[in-house]
Amino acid sequence: DVQLVESGGGLVQAGGSLRLSCTGSGFTFGDYTVGWFRQAPGKEREAVSCISTEDGETAYVDSVKGRFAISSDTATKTVYLQMNSLKPEDTAIYYCAATYGVGCAFYSERTFYNHWGQGTQVTVSS
Repeated sequence: DVQLVESGGGLVQAGGSLRLSCTGSGFTFGDYTVGWFRQAPGKEREAVSCISTEDGETAYVDSVKGRFAISSDTATKTVYLQMNSLKPEDTAIYYCAATYGVGCAFYSERTFYNHWGQGTQVTVSS
C-alpha cells in the first residue's frame, strides 16, 4: 500500500526559499518515479518537477528552471523540492505523486501517476 506524505509548506516573502519534503512508504523507493505538482485556486493541477529514483534523471517545468531543485534520499525514502527565489505566482498547493518505473519523459502527464499525497500549502507574499 503506497503512501506519500508532503510537508514543508508555509508562508514566505517573495524572493525567499522553502524546502518541501515527500516521504514515501509501502514501496521499493528505487523502482519509482516521483513528481511534484501544484494547483492554485481555480486552475488546473500542473507538473513542476520530476525525479527518477532509479537513475537520478530530473525534469523541470520552464517557469521554475534555475530556481527549484529536486533531490532524493534513498535512506529516508524522501524526495525534496528546494524552492528558491520564490514569486507570488508560485503560490499553490503542492502535491507529490509516484508511479512505477516510467522515468521522467512524461512527467507532466497526471494520468501516469498512481499515488498522490495530501498536499502542502505554499503561499508567497509580494
